[in-house]
Amino acid sequence: MDPIPRQHDVVIMGGGLAGLTLALQLKRRFDDVDIVVLERRAHPVPHATHKVGESSVEIGAHYFDTVLGLKAHMHGAQLRKFGFRFFFSEGRRDIDQVTEIGASRYLAVPSYQIDRGIFENYLAEEALRSGVHFIDDALVRSIELAEEPHQPHRLRWTQDGETHLVHARWLVDACGRAGVLKRKLGLAEPNAHECNAVWFRIGDRITIDDWSDNAAWRARCEPQARWLSTNHLVGAGYWVWLIPLASGSHSVGIVADPRLHPLHTIDSFDKAMQWFRTWQPRLYDELDGKRHLLQDFAFFRDFSYGCKQVFSGQRWALTGEAGLFLDPFYSPGSDFIAMSNTYITDLIAHDSAGHSVAARAQLYDQIYHSFYESTLALYTDQYPLFGDPEVLPVKVIWDYTYYWGVLSQIFFQQRLTDLALLGSLRDELQHCQRLNVAMQDFLRAWSAVSEKRNRAAMLDQAALPWFAELNRSLNDRLDDEAFRARMRASVEQLRVLAGEILARATAEHPALDAAALRALMAEKMALAPPGCATAPMLFATG
Repeated sequence: MDPIPRQHDVVIMGGGLAGLTLALQLKRRFDDVDIVVLERRAHPVPHATHKVGESSVEIGAHYFDTVLGLKAHMHGAQLRKFGFRFFFSEGRRDIDQVTEIGASRYLAVPSYQIDRGIFENYLAEEALRSGVHFIDDALVRSIELAEEPHQPHRLRWTQDGETHLVHARWLVDACGRAGVLKRKLGLAEPNAHECNAVWFRIGDRITIDDWSDNAAWRARCEPQARWLSTNHLVGAGYWVWLIPLASGSHSVGIVADPRLHPLHTIDSFDKAMQWFRTWQPRLYDELDGKRHLLQDFAFFRDFSYGCKQVFSGQRWALTGEAGLFLDPFYSPGSDFIAMSNTYITDLIAHDSAGHSVAARAQLYDQIYHSFYESTLALYTDQYPLFGDPEVLPVKVIWDYTYYWGVLSQIFFQQRLTDLALLGSLRDELQHCQRLNVAMQDFLRAWSAVSEKRNRAAMLDQAALPWFAELNRSLNDRLDDEAFRARMRASVEQLRVLAGEILARATAEHPALDAAALRALMAEKMALAPPGCATAPMLFATG
């Protein structure tokens, strides 16, 4: 190993997805930055079974392929994802006779299914090629944070029994749930979302396209493409994921609200298989003959958590799961890595230019937490409605409209750190957040009275022209005025969509919860332009 200098600009604790992508982003911002990445695991890491978190969505995918310039790897060594797909298949084997949510064709903006072992090995190699000091099999022993602005942070780590001391101007914790800095500073914070997950990998493809010989069902989508989706098998209180990996394995997980499906009923492979036999029998049939191909099994209890602070003007930061974690539904993990790494990179750039970063770090922390809180609302107390074939399709359309219309626009248009521009849109952004919270409450109330009709139909998201265009619009390049107009149009689109959801639900169920209805109506009208009428048929799910 080459001798490692003792003084560094940035020391990153953790050489997984968050830490390595941050190192690469910093190197792309300024090539002469001196970075050390300390990774506890020895490299190369195994394929397929390295880590969970294989599905990406648009922000994370754009971060990998465009911001970091890794498009060749994403297209050549990973799988392009065929979007999200949902089947209301609880207790059923006839997959072609249940409600399916998904797109019949690829939409414009790509996302990927990521084999984390393949990816993190590649990221480590890229970091080394970029001049990053990447040290694997290294264990952090102690941290001393600087007490004065001119002082460096001090960190001790060991490798092969030898102790090393390094100084760092910036210290970043990217070590995952171990949360070294979070524990040291007492930053751990619970949230209101309690959920558990179990998962395993099988050394074979699960080709959901072959679960039916029905020619009409097969013809609904691009030929033999469904298996490339993140397939969700859903029921009240849970969802099952099926995610293909480029190494040839398939990732399978169960995520469940413990009030409806306690962890002790699924916390081993045999228990999970018995659970599938009851709740998702077609998947049980698929896996029963592949038990010998089991590659691993793991679980997390109460996996969702917050963090009091992730960015500090004292030149430390947390990124990835070292800070906070939401839920694997909608795969936001890579998105939040992309955002936190972008904020950290900008803070380090301002500091390197000789500017104070205390106020900027505080504002970034507030904005990042507002994104966290608004996304958390998609999950909190929402798992019971996951088995509702009438309400969940509407929720998915709403949640995507909110995601592509607001947060994704900010990231794709590189406005995440533009405090003046975001400040000029403060009222609109806060209105969107309140409207989203009111909508989530309303969806829950609607599901409480819905008939949950499970029709043999595919609700094709690609057949909604406005929805496909919203996805495509992420590729636009906008100046400041056009960006403001885009965000205001997104507010109006959400307001109109809320009106149509209200009209549909209340027409079918006049006895809907009055409090939830009033709250949503109040938010819907809060920023409505005078005399604005609802456009008809903004969404149609069949």
